[in-house]
Amino acid sequence: MEWKKRSGAELPADLVEKYQLSPLTAKLFSLRGINTDEQLEFWFNATEDDLADPKLMHDMTKAVERITQAVDNGEKIMIYGDYDADGITATTIMMETLQILGADVHYFIPDRFRDGYGPNLAAYQKIVADGTKLIITVDNGITGVEEVAYANSQGVDTIITDHHTIQEVVPNSYAIVHCNYPGQAYPFDDFCGAGVAYTICRELMQDSISELLDLAMIGTIGDMVKVSGEGHILVKQGLAILNQTQRPGLRALIKQASLTMGQIDETDVGFNLAPRLNAVGRLANASLAVELLLCDDETEAEELAIQVEELNDERKALTDDVFAACINQVERHNWQTKNTLVIYDSDFHEGVLGLVANKIVEKYHKPTIVLTKNDAGIIKGSGRSITGFNLFNALNPLKEDLLQKFGGHDFACGLSMSVDKIADLRAAFEDSFQVESSLAVEYYDCELPFTDLTPALMTDIAQVGPFGTDNVQPVFSITQAKITNFTVMGNQKQHVRFQANQSGGKLAVVGFNKEFLTKSLLPYIKQVFVKLGLNTYRGRTTLQGIMAGITFDTPQLTVPAPVVDLRQEEYIMGFADRYLLFDEKNLTVAANTFAIASDKITLVNDYHASGEVAVLLDVPHNQAEFDQALTNSYQQLYLRFLLDQLPVKKIPNKASFGQVLKYVYAHPNLTTNDYEQVAPFLGLDYASILFILRVFFELKFVKFDQGKITGIKNPPQKPLSSSKYLAATQSQIEFVQTLRQMPSSELLMYVNQRLK
Repeated sequence: MEWKKRSGAELPADLVEKYQLSPLTAKLFSLRGINTDEQLEFWFNATEDDLADPKLMHDMTKAVERITQAVDNGEKIMIYGDYDADGITATTIMMETLQILGADVHYFIPDRFRDGYGPNLAAYQKIVADGTKLIITVDNGITGVEEVAYANSQGVDTIITDHHTIQEVVPNSYAIVHCNYPGQAYPFDDFCGAGVAYTICRELMQDSISELLDLAMIGTIGDMVKVSGEGHILVKQGLAILNQTQRPGLRALIKQASLTMGQIDETDVGFNLAPRLNAVGRLANASLAVELLLCDDETEAEELAIQVEELNDERKALTDDVFAACINQVERHNWQTKNTLVIYDSDFHEGVLGLVANKIVEKYHKPTIVLTKNDAGIIKGSGRSITGFNLFNALNPLKEDLLQKFGGHDFACGLSMSVDKIADLRAAFEDSFQVESSLAVEYYDCELPFTDLTPALMTDIAQVGPFGTDNVQPVFSITQAKITNFTVMGNQKQHVRFQANQSGGKLAVVGFNKEFLTKSLLPYIKQVFVKLGLNTYRGRTTLQGIMAGITFDTPQLTVPAPVVDLRQEEYIMGFADRYLLFDEKNLTVAANTFAIASDKITLVNDYHASGEVAVLLDVPHNQAEFDQALTNSYQQLYLRFLLDQLPVKKIPNKASFGQVLKYVYAHPNLTTNDYEQVAPFLGLDYASILFILRVFFELKFVKFDQGKITGIKNPPQKPLSSSKYLAATQSQIEFVQTLRQMPSSELLMYVNQRLK
């Protein structure tokens, strides 16, 4: 992670005076490029009445005329929605408006597990057979070429309303209302599905229909589209409506989320309300969520909201369970040394695969695909990626040979395949790995002023909100602060809390999921990057920082230690001049896993500099390699030994060798990829099986013929101990264990003597 400071032209003094801006508020506006009278006037005072004319959006007039005709003629109308928060709110907006107009209107939400995402021919066929005369899609439909063609053939019109990427071939629908249609005149191009639906309903009602803004706002935040331009109006005005909403469904949802009416902000929507709506579609049919939002009875709304809450709790538990199972697989198979991850278990719940893949990427910093098997026996999965690795470009060439369905973009994808292709996908995905740069760039606004750290500061910051995509919540730097009162929190000790002290002021800082941060690393902290929030405890409200990032540097010591033992720490702090590797195979692993700039990574054999702060990142293969590295002249040397290239962590026992050999003879002509599927049956990890097979090959117990493994008849009678590969691996394992487990005083004494 690389942190850069934002820059921007200072606001003119007359604007600061006109809008009564505090120095911090003026600074934040300037850093966001909001620095003219017109921009500030819009930011503070624009309302839904300032939204552009809906007729400017592509096919709007045509769509509204057809909808009005259907309403007047009593035609059956079907709203075809989607199962995420955006699709749910878009469906509700369209349903509510057409019900007010007296339409014969119904809705259909695809089932994630049965129908999949977006247009589905079987669903269209059922809708048409049910007497529908007009289908209106919301938050989907732009890819439904075949489905719309079928509807047309049956005399049913389709109006597509969408915001997703327009492909080369578009459906031949009656109308396409799309906020990003090429050449259209509407000035804002990044509505979510609910935003497009709201725009259509404005035109249908010939009114700004403010009462729908709370729904449009939830869709906007849930789908992470822009909150600038007209998105700013939708979110700002929508939050105002939400905080006084009379919708029984929303009030019941707010109650279940333990939020307080009148105090709900965009963070509450993004982290509490939208995820609850999303949870319904992940585990059940999202129609339940539409019923909740449309509900006008408080008792019924309470009951529906409780069902939603139960699904959300189940979603959290399933995510945790699948995530833990994925971690177990990675560690059991020693996949930490790989550049990519493909993790499969037939028991994984399909609804949480994307959430888990995202958590795996955060933990291991590797492109990850998580797979499971559905009831039809099809393997389905979700992928997430890292900065510098385009997931779509990596997988798209594989779809013909390995995938049945595939779609996505740079950082996320969905796919389906057959179970026999998983091993091939794992190998091909690993071979595809190539990053442009593994260093993600984050931006911060300015140094946090410690002179007046009171809750009132949040009022100044809030003027620059609401925050979201393209208007991110301000991040402040705290540089060279004194860290005190460091504690760990959480059931798994995964969170930290400390106090940052500077210039006579102090700020409590919380770091969620920062279990890597230990007391040993505190002296190395250079900058802590925080977002600000309020913490109320026992009736007292105080300002607190929520950690967004951290940078490190060498401690400012009078006499710095020439050698530092940090073997017990897993986190790479990133301040060293050079990261040295003994094994070439670890080059891409180090850059990917630890997000180190490639120009800072050097093989020990190629290192000829001197006077640098250096890190021994992996383990040497033997003592001679280690001693050779200690002949260089370093300003300071850090001992980490985090990586190795051991084929196995320990030598399998004799019984395991016998078990594998027996299996080879009983099942000839399997490939090494086949043995990945066999591994669980044999009770061994895949790495151990590959190691055993390599020993057998050396001893001529087995042979490889065109990639197939068979046992040799009447093999030579040799003990396992005669394998040079086994002996060399055992020796290397013992050396690695020695370096990692040697007492610190003993290791430092040895290294210091060699350096001298």
